[in-house]
Amino acid sequence: MVKSLNTVTLIFKLPYYTQWGQSLVIAGSEPALGSWNVKQGLALSPVHQGNALVWSGQVSVAAGFTSEYSYYVVDDHKNVLRWESGNKKKLVLPEGVQDGDVVEIRDWWQDASEALFLRSAFKDVIFSGNENAKRALQSSSLSKSLDPEDIVVQFIISCPRLAAGSTVVVTGSNPSIGNWRAQDGLKLNYVGDSIWKANCVLRKAEFPIKYKYCQISEAGISSLEFGPNREVDVDYSSPKPARYILLSDGSLRESPWRGAGVAVPIFSIRSNEDLGVGEFLDLKLLVDWAVNSGFHLVQILPINDTSVNGMWWDSYPYSSLSVFALHPLYLRVQALSDAIPGDIKEEILHAKKQLDKKDVDYEASLATKLKIAKKIFNLEKDKVLNSASFKKFLSENEEWLKPYAAFCFLRDFFETSDHSQWGRFSQFSKEKLDKLVGEDTLHHDIIRFHYYIQYHLYTQLSDAAAYARKNKVILKGDLPIGVDRNSVDTWVNPTLFRMNTATGAPPDYFDKNGQNWGFPTYNWEEMSKDNYGWWRARLTQLAKYFTAYRIDHILGFFRIWELPEHAATGLVGKFRPSIPLSQEELLGDGIWDFDRLSRPYVRQELLEEKFGSLWTVIAANFLNEYQKQCYEFKEDCNTEKKIIAKIKTSPEKSLWLEKEDSIRRGLFDLLQNIVLIRDPEDSTKYYPRFNLEDTSSFRDIDEHSKNVIRRLYYDYYFARQESLWRQNALKTLPVLLDCSDMLACGEDLGLIPACVHPVMQELGLIGLRIQRMPSEPNCEFGIPSQYSYMTVCAPSCHDCSTLRAWWEENEGRRSRFYKSVIGSEDEPPSRCTPEVVHFIVQQHFDAPSMWAIFPLQDLLALKDKYTTRPAVEETINDPTNPRHYWRFRLHVPLESMLEDKDIQATIKELVTSSGRSYPGKKVDAAGGSGQKLTNGKA
Repeated sequence: MVKSLNTVTLIFKLPYYTQWGQSLVIAGSEPALGSWNVKQGLALSPVHQGNALVWSGQVSVAAGFTSEYSYYVVDDHKNVLRWESGNKKKLVLPEGVQDGDVVEIRDWWQDASEALFLRSAFKDVIFSGNENAKRALQSSSLSKSLDPEDIVVQFIISCPRLAAGSTVVVTGSNPSIGNWRAQDGLKLNYVGDSIWKANCVLRKAEFPIKYKYCQISEAGISSLEFGPNREVDVDYSSPKPARYILLSDGSLRESPWRGAGVAVPIFSIRSNEDLGVGEFLDLKLLVDWAVNSGFHLVQILPINDTSVNGMWWDSYPYSSLSVFALHPLYLRVQALSDAIPGDIKEEILHAKKQLDKKDVDYEASLATKLKIAKKIFNLEKDKVLNSASFKKFLSENEEWLKPYAAFCFLRDFFETSDHSQWGRFSQFSKEKLDKLVGEDTLHHDIIRFHYYIQYHLYTQLSDAAAYARKNKVILKGDLPIGVDRNSVDTWVNPTLFRMNTATGAPPDYFDKNGQNWGFPTYNWEEMSKDNYGWWRARLTQLAKYFTAYRIDHILGFFRIWELPEHAATGLVGKFRPSIPLSQEELLGDGIWDFDRLSRPYVRQELLEEKFGSLWTVIAANFLNEYQKQCYEFKEDCNTEKKIIAKIKTSPEKSLWLEKEDSIRRGLFDLLQNIVLIRDPEDSTKYYPRFNLEDTSSFRDIDEHSKNVIRRLYYDYYFARQESLWRQNALKTLPVLLDCSDMLACGEDLGLIPACVHPVMQELGLIGLRIQRMPSEPNCEFGIPSQYSYMTVCAPSCHDCSTLRAWWEENEGRRSRFYKSVIGSEDEPPSRCTPEVVHFIVQQHFDAPSMWAIFPLQDLLALKDKYTTRPAVEETINDPTNPRHYWRFRLHVPLESMLEDKDIQATIKELVTSSGRSYPGKKVDAAGGSGQKLTNGKA
């Protein structure tokens, strides 16, 4: 005899609008819901209920059933198109459910914006004092037995922003839930993960019921959630109505939370302790300044080791030697030991004076720190390297740390980071690595020194990060889009990169000629084979220090601007991935002369126009005349890099002495004078050259061809790729978002495809809005009051001039801004006065954006005493210059800024008057939001 199991019918209902060909599936942890196999999950069917499209499905389970689950949007073949964000839902049946009962789960689709407040930036930093995690878990069991006419309603609500000491009740149009009197409402029980629940037994005749959730503070102040009343009714059309209704109501509806932050590169910080450059431990001072000024966030630039070239070129923070190793530049040598000898202390004091310059001396600061660190290492290496904390660090990080140390050794031994020049070591292998880092090698102390430096960098940054969290300040890092082609990552994992290509950006606000960053593009197909393990490891490492991060050039996860490795500029590239123009397609439209359209169009009149009397010299040195007055480039100068080399090394260079720049630009213009780019890997595929209508090659073709190519150009750049790019982003970005619980922001500036913002919204990615770079067409200046909530707004960023410099560099633009944005008909001041800065900064504080984040230079411009140096000297980066020296330093130390109570008070007043949250802000039960209830009345 086999005892039959009690069975319960579960009915899931979810209001959700889909597109044609899409449907919904539930997949969960138990076999009844497919064991997380979406194709085996519970398929739902749609029914129109009033204005809503409700998807429902049912399944029979055992009475004690529990499961995690999520909803998925799928196509006709059950391929996943979209899924819920945040934590998996948890289904626990109420106590008392018996054999044959029907349990109806009325669910909601958890979108990404709701899940943001479960990320570590909020959960572990800003709302950490709310103590949800420390609350005692409470039971939601029933206190009475059920009659046949009884229905159990379980109220379920998520409250991640609940103030410490507060409780949650549900109140509404029924005596069982208080008749809209909060103090008589049904008290909910905390069940973990910010979720509150309570069961209520109601008679069938009492339905429908209107209700809302309400927070009650420790002081007894009630605050009702925003929005229309919620409603629950019983479906009597069903053959067997539900005995239990689980109202999974999503999140408590509160006013949008808004915060503010300050952005500055670590190298730009000045303190009384640094050696010519900001250091990780200086972040503690910056956190103190941020708290005093009302900021919940400190944003920095990338901090990975960039020691590729061994010179100031390495000041570029986006070209990493390793995506895991920290930069020795940010080490505080004074903190390496408690027992530094007197002579070394004297050396540190001397170095401090020598390096205390207006700007960062990158090479001198780094060399000095490593020299002093080596002396301290030699004194205490055995003590440190045998300590339990170091051994723990090594065991947790050896997968990247050992290859990094070996790479640094080989780089210095061979005097180059170009690992293709390392002989038998140019090909990485585990066996070679083990020998390189083995304890029996003569160079083992060199290897151990790199371990030692990384250990102390980890310790110092971890200390600063813990200090930020303790003070309710989010530390926001930066995830660069690329790696240097001569890096540990390309040495260890060469198949993950397309080494014959370079990464950049097409022409945009930053540079009308496009940008060439030089990084190899990613081999996404190869990366997908282990579910993007390299990216997951990267994000896991970043999350050790940061609770939020900026995704550099997020457009690159949709498509990247790919250039041939031999390109020096960023103009003649193509998007990868993209659907090219096929030869068959072009022939069908009457385009047939592919050589004419894809080869540089060089005619004698162009040479005369560009080079004047020098044209014959240029033609003789760089070109061959293949037919009368028609030229082609010689083999030794038919790429941009070859042109650069030949101009510098040609025996004839005395003929164009002092004109090298104009000659190079002219030759580049000729080389780029094409209409179509032929695919180097498939000669039957073509890509329209960016801004092709600006070329004389295009102007000189017939009208029919012009019209066809113009149409294909706009289709390629603005239409045909959208679905492909959306799919590409939805393969890669969720991997980043799911492998850590950091808050993610995307830098979405530049030429933005139409699919980008919807995908970012769907994934809960916070975008960036810079006022001078509006994303709206035909608009010169952004309007902060019209920004959407899921954005970071800022008057400037590290890639453009500061607010002061921008104001002063263009008189006409300044006048238009003064009139159209500030609203004054007066003549604008020629310098950016504190009054102008105050107006612009306040605009951004008042914006609806979730975050207002300001470069520190823009905030200091609120006070005249910080504007004594020329504004142009405050520039962090010039994107038009690939060899820009990243060296800006604040001209006052943080200690002095902390003593200046006036500017901190000025900024904090802007924060508080805008209604943004700030550290130490006293909140009521609803965090300062919601309808207040007095004596039970709203």
